[in-house]
Amino acid sequence: MANPYPKEGSNVPAERNAARRPARSGPRPQHHRDTRQAILRGFTNRCPKCGKGHMMRGYLQIVDRCENCGEPLGSYPAADGPAFFTITNIMLLLIPMIAATWVWFRLSPFVMLVVLSALTSVMTLILLRYVKGAFVGYLWAKDEQDPGA
Repeated sequence: MANPYPKEGSNVPAERNAARRPARSGPRPQHHRDTRQAILRGFTNRCPKCGKGHMMRGYLQIVDRCENCGEPLGSYPAADGPAFFTITNIMLLLIPMIAATWVWFRLSPFVMLVVLSALTSVMTLILLRYVKGAFVGYLWAKDEQDPGA
């Protein structure tokens, strides 16, 4: 009779131990996708696969397919991720901006509110496009497609 306990001193039978291993879902990717390169290409509004086609049409709309290689970029759902990372980064920059504005210029609170609100809005709108491109590049590198796509 074979020992049902795989290791000395283990109190878990081999059958139950095998059931705890996570099952692999779906086929493994056939080629390695360089995450860093994909993020940098996305950051520059280029296709993460070929680096030549444009990733976005207009301000924030992701194209359905790359115009150069045909990669289905529209199936990578960025959702709220880029907005979250953009707002987090801008808020981290806002704290020193408030302190520097108060110490160096001694503006009235209302003027400081107006100036920093305008500056924060402009910085957010500029950074959001880059962050969304990098985010989609990361999703492409990890092959995190929308299951419904």
